[in-house]
Amino acid sequence: MTLSPVDVVVIGAGAGGGIVAEQLSSAGFHVALLERGRRQNFAETGHDELRSQRTTVLGNAFGPDDERYVRQVPSGGSKWRNVPPSEGAYNNVAAVVGGGTLSYGAMAWRYMEKDFKLKSTYGAPANSSLEDWPITYQDLEPFYAKAEWEIGVSGKAGANPFEPPRSKPYPMPPLPFNSEANLLLPAAKKLGWHPFPIPMAINSVAYGGRPGCIGCPHCVGFACEVNAKSSTAVTVVPRAIKTGNCDLRTEAIARRIVTDDKGNATAVEYFQGRELMVQPCKTVVVSCSATESPRLLLNSLSKLHPNGIGNRHDWVGRNLQGHAYSGAFGLFDHDVFDGTGPAARIAASDFSHGLPDGIGWGGVMANEFIRLPYLFSRSALPPGTPRWGLDHKKYVRQYYKRSVGVKSPVQEVPVFESRVELSPDVKDAWGIPTLRLSGHRHEKDGKAGAYLAERCEEWLKAAGAIKTWRTPPSLSLSGGQHQAGTCRMGNDSKTSVVDKYCRVHDVDNIYVVDGSVHVNNGGFNPSLTIQAIAYWASARMIQDLKR
Repeated sequence: MTLSPVDVVVIGAGAGGGIVAEQLSSAGFHVALLERGRRQNFAETGHDELRSQRTTVLGNAFGPDDERYVRQVPSGGSKWRNVPPSEGAYNNVAAVVGGGTLSYGAMAWRYMEKDFKLKSTYGAPANSSLEDWPITYQDLEPFYAKAEWEIGVSGKAGANPFEPPRSKPYPMPPLPFNSEANLLLPAAKKLGWHPFPIPMAINSVAYGGRPGCIGCPHCVGFACEVNAKSSTAVTVVPRAIKTGNCDLRTEAIARRIVTDDKGNATAVEYFQGRELMVQPCKTVVVSCSATESPRLLLNSLSKLHPNGIGNRHDWVGRNLQGHAYSGAFGLFDHDVFDGTGPAARIAASDFSHGLPDGIGWGGVMANEFIRLPYLFSRSALPPGTPRWGLDHKKYVRQYYKRSVGVKSPVQEVPVFESRVELSPDVKDAWGIPTLRLSGHRHEKDGKAGAYLAERCEEWLKAAGAIKTWRTPPSLSLSGGQHQAGTCRMGNDSKTSVVDKYCRVHDVDNIYVVDGSVHVNNGGFNPSLTIQAIAYWASARMIQDLKR
């Protein structure tokens, strides 16, 4: 079925797409916002730990979550194996209105000035595809501020001495410290570090018509029961719909972008149920995630795009990154867990840059989110601890309230060989080629991860831990819910997919706005940067559309 034309089709209602839809519809343009998932609220999933986005034992609460979805990963030699969304190798992000922001932990970090110019600062490591961003922190700073105020972020400006310059304070004070933070604060200072409260996209007080956080422990991996978490599902998407110019279409599975004889977009094909819909438009914005966005571009073949849109030089799907998560756990001889969520409250950025021994850069260190009982029993066990039986139960009972985790999302080195590509022989339930994931992390990620794991352990020991162990990263394929890099921005179309305003090179009216445009992924959770870039790109789109 061919529908009436609209000005813009935005594909994906997550961190980036929700903002673009709101900005364009508020500017008076008619927007069709396509989301492969559906609307969900807290009541549908509640506090079910076994269905949270962190465990998925009984399935992904926010999708995708059935046999219609499958991906492929290497299985030795030239063989591939199919993986469902419940397996970690799938590298899932939520398929729901709000995307990952519905269930994320909501850390809201700005990247640092050096993060935008790693190559100029440190040089490109051998066997990497590292480049500088075509924009600077100063270019993006006003849009970081806009994201913090429009979405709602709590924090304390100036508390982090390594924080880059900012034009405005946070709109809300930081969440108060809990027991873990109060334990770690003096320990960090004793080590000569500079601890500070984590900026969070969670209301610490009533803001934007939503209440303040109630301190519930079911935060990361869950929808917020009072909407204090600043998801795009409860902020910009409702505002977009309220303009009367945005038509949200859920359970809409995008198949391909249709282009004309000049290579520009004329429509988007998508499935609504089993029916193929054709939505004519003037502009297309792809905001599907760093795995699904390249999949859509690669599947949009035409005479002028024989290898997929934006893929003239084989960069679509390349440089897949996530974060080489590193850290340590510590056990204490007294209770340190007070049950107050979201638990992650304190951080130190002393080792984001300037690491010794030529390592260069690393990432922020912060205490972990609450690990509910099942996740604790699976992931917070010291080496040698039984994973079942009476001794396992004794460990969980004794140390559940006496353990602390400190983690670091180590900023990875981009690698050309880490990639997303289309499967030549496996298709999903809609007949769309499924994607394949392959590649590895750079060896530097292992070195930086090992160094940060030592610092995390050092912090826990200074806090009085009686037993500690490190959790350095592996060098296997990266991605996960912090996935990025597969449609990166740049000034040179031979080494990037989109320009600095997120428009696909050599195409007038197709943009990509999500983590896939990140040149590198910062040593921080990437959601606020995705949102700042969405505001940055939207401002340019509005100018282009008006012309």
